Amino acid sequence: MKGTWVRSGLLGVTAAALLLGACSPKTSVRREDTMSATETVKVKTKFTGPKRRIGVVDFENKSAYAQARIGTAASDILITELAKTGKFVLVERDQISKIMDEQKLQASGAIDPRTAVQVGKILGLNAIVTGAVSQFGVNTGGSEYLLVQSKRQTAEATVDIRLVDTETGQVLYADSGTGVAKSSKGSVLGLGTKGGYDETLEGKALRAAIVQFTDNIVNQVNKKPWSCRIAAVRDDLVYLNAGPNMGVEKGLELECFHLGKPILDPTTGLALGNEEVSIGKVEVSGPLGDTGEGAIAKLTKRLGVSPAANDICRIAD
Repeated sequence: MKGTWVRSGLLGVTAAALLLGACSPKTSVRREDTMSATETVKVKTKFTGPKRRIGVVDFENKSAYAQARIGTAASDILITELAKTGKFVLVERDQISKIMDEQKLQASGAIDPRTAVQVGKILGLNAIVTGAVSQFGVNTGGSEYLLVQSKRQTAEATVDIRLVDTETGQVLYADSGTGVAKSSKGSVLGLGTKGGYDETLEGKALRAAIVQFTDNIVNQVNKKPWSCRIAAVRDDLVYLNAGPNMGVEKGLELECFHLGKPILDPTTGLALGNEEVSIGKVEVSGPLGDTGEGAIAKLTKRLGVSPAANDICRIAD
């Protein structure tokens, strides 16, 4: 009798464990260990400075997966990850789309270099990120064993991105990443989680593919010296289009340059840079207004040519 009671107790404990395990859905996310050949080696640079202003356009959905939202979801995830770094001022996607519409330009996906330069000038961007979801798929499997049923779902996403310099139109960084997300659900004696489609897998697979880009975007943008533009000049006061929101604080010394004609690549026609004439130095004295988007600086050193609107300023050596 005692042996029978022990066996019955063990069976009861085992059944209870199965029920508890079956009622709890499990989800795991992993990144692919391998990256494509376009992966950029991480670069450390001394040009950190204040925050850069960048924009992210809606990603294209080039996969066979018919859900149009997947491209927008991918760009939203990248915006969130870039915001977490604290290195950028991110221009709202709606603002970029509005400019695209006004200029009758393509508003998503791999915009061409000249479009990137045009939008960058209008919005004061240092760079634009474009991209596409090139592959996306969900695989569903399952098994039945006596009274136990289980269902497994695996989502896999491949995302391609390009980081475009809005001053020259050159591609600073291009990469492709793959992310995988898994979910398992099960039931015993009809109890437990039903195995419907898990929509959260889409976002998890996309995030796993995208997060690996973040550090390289930061490093590539930081390879160029930080800069801002002069918005207006009143006597010895210079008004800048960068303020506290970008990390431009009182006491920051900047050297300003007048930009001459662009130097064009004879092959591609894209700008390699501009002729530059140093016009002097300014020191930031405080914010302009209460939006945090601008600053007031005082001219501390003049070199012949007076500063003017659209002249460029960089952190002084």
